Amino acid sequence: MRRRVRHESKPPIPGQGTIVLSKSAKRTGRFLKSLVRCAAVAAVAVGLGIATPHSASANSKYSGIVVDTKTGKTLYSYKADTPRYPASLTKIMTLYVLFEELEAGRFGLNSQLKITKTSAAKPPSKLGLKPGSSIRVKDAILALVTKSANDIAAAIAENVSGSEAAFARRMTATARRIGMKDTTFRNASGLPDSRQKTTARDMAILGRAIQERFPKYYGYFDTRVFTYNGRRYGNHNRLLGAVRGVDGIKTGYIRASGFNLVTSVKRDNREIVAVVMGGRTGASRNAQMKKLIGQYLPKASTGPDRSDVLVASAQRGPAFHAASLEDAPIPGLKPDLDGGPLVTGTVPVPAKATAVAAYAPERRTAIALPEAKAEVSARDRIINSPLFGHGNVKPARKVAQVKKVKTFAIVPGRPFPSPAKTAESEQVEVASAEPVAMGDADIDEDGTVTVASNNSADPEPGWQVQIAAAETEDLAISMLKRAKGKAGRALRGIDPYTEPVESAGSTLYRARFVGFTSKSEAWGACKALKRAKYDCYAIYE
Repeated sequence: MRRRVRHESKPPIPGQGTIVLSKSAKRTGRFLKSLVRCAAVAAVAVGLGIATPHSASANSKYSGIVVDTKTGKTLYSYKADTPRYPASLTKIMTLYVLFEELEAGRFGLNSQLKITKTSAAKPPSKLGLKPGSSIRVKDAILALVTKSANDIAAAIAENVSGSEAAFARRMTATARRIGMKDTTFRNASGLPDSRQKTTARDMAILGRAIQERFPKYYGYFDTRVFTYNGRRYGNHNRLLGAVRGVDGIKTGYIRASGFNLVTSVKRDNREIVAVVMGGRTGASRNAQMKKLIGQYLPKASTGPDRSDVLVASAQRGPAFHAASLEDAPIPGLKPDLDGGPLVTGTVPVPAKATAVAAYAPERRTAIALPEAKAEVSARDRIINSPLFGHGNVKPARKVAQVKKVKTFAIVPGRPFPSPAKTAESEQVEVASAEPVAMGDADIDEDGTVTVASNNSADPEPGWQVQIAAAETEDLAISMLKRAKGKAGRALRGIDPYTEPVESAGSTLYRARFVGFTSKSEAWGACKALKRAKYDCYAIYE
């Protein structure tokens, strides 16, 4: 009979390459390792804007939700009922109402929408059509989906309801009828208005409803490029073509909102609508959306569609019924009671849809903007070189940077013009200091040049040209206005744009021109600027 021999390893000997730890020391070591891992995860989460409790408190604007399109089940939710600014997500509802008009037969895809002086005066992003001109409904749809054109959104509103204010009331009423209980619209574009609020949950409801109700027209949201009057406009939604299954739908940005995105994904017999609001940058917003898609799409149902999405049905009949409906109730701000990521649940929807009628015209309400500083102080210096492409706002891809960057100085005795006071106006306008030759799309009848601040709509992705980074937004705007005048035809039809960037604990404002259709066009503009003694470089972002 064989005896079982018991082998025991000898304890390690101190001093021979092995450290002996006591039980308490081992426990302490495991705790410290765990702490380091948590800190690393939190650091990555904060950088991307991921919805952990700690990162959410660091980024107070963030909220998000993921909903299973087939079942209506909430797969992920963080501050989904906290009031947020929709920015250009507003245009999803603008198109929803326009699709109702198409379905009711009051408009066709080839119907012409007139451009008024009011709609033409909207700040960028815009097509820049002249007052008195017109645009086809189909082109208007594509202009909103790709260029996110504010002038065209206003034109849709005026042609459908007589005024943008009346159209906004219809938008709010439609929102109620599809279950968006915490949303109020005040304009058709998403341009800044402190009374225009929504929630991530409401945007998810809208994202589901528009594709359920209008499958015939929803496909427009998958448009990558829109060509109009010889110019090509790319879609702001960079997830199209980059993430498998993404078929829309809309981005949005104003300074008050941060970077927003509503996305629809259909893949492997699963369907979700996801919303990210309040991203610090477009890149971090997109990264967070990709993370949500990757984590929660596999949890979506592969079964049949069992959702009960409510859609508001438009009545066929005359286009206008004055006072046929009372003003929709305006919701108060809901207190933020969310303490962290929420568990799964179901998106509530009312039991029955009712019809939406058009409203009578009404005067639109203007927004007063703060008065700009009268002169440029000595501290308002221009910072070039590294701050062009660094800081918290990072370009997606950096190309064609000039090898040598000279210092850009303000010429003594020739200060840059400061922005004029714009009380009771929705635009940021810069007073013209000298006569310059520019395109009709860039100059208003009163001789002022409209400059898109970072509080306007999000810029079109594509080729951009940057000339400097300034300590104040006023100075950046002044530089852009002056540079555009000097460059002449090379910048005709191109939008000036300012963008904040954090660097070394301070905020700087990039001065950029956006909307170039090709690399050669951007480089050509840069050459023209260099001839005018401006340093610049071109990037694709």
